[in-house]
Amino acid sequence: MTPFRLLFFALAILGTVLPIRYFLAWFAENGFSIMGMVDAWHANAATSGLVWDLTVSALALTLWVLIEVVRGRNWWGLLAIPATFCIGVSCGLPLYLALRR
Repeated sequence: MTPFRLLFFALAILGTVLPIRYFLAWFAENGFSIMGMVDAWHANAATSGLVWDLTVSALALTLWVLIEVVRGRNWWGLLAIPATFCIGVSCGLPLYLALRR
């Protein structure tokens, strides 16, 4: 395994741990409410801007993954899509880069 691939896997792990830590803390404080979390994401203009920035980034990453998977038949790359939408771009992007051939 190349050093860059290891670095991308390490970033995918970091991109999982950091956001999940905050999500779990929020759920512990507010209960398990997905809609409550979505409301919190739009608490002010700054957070709404960040949500839209990450949403567009997630869609662009998904499109890129799908195009490259169809071209190269690297089906493992599809794991980046649920990682992106269940955890975040901070996990999905480095995971995809680690899984590329």
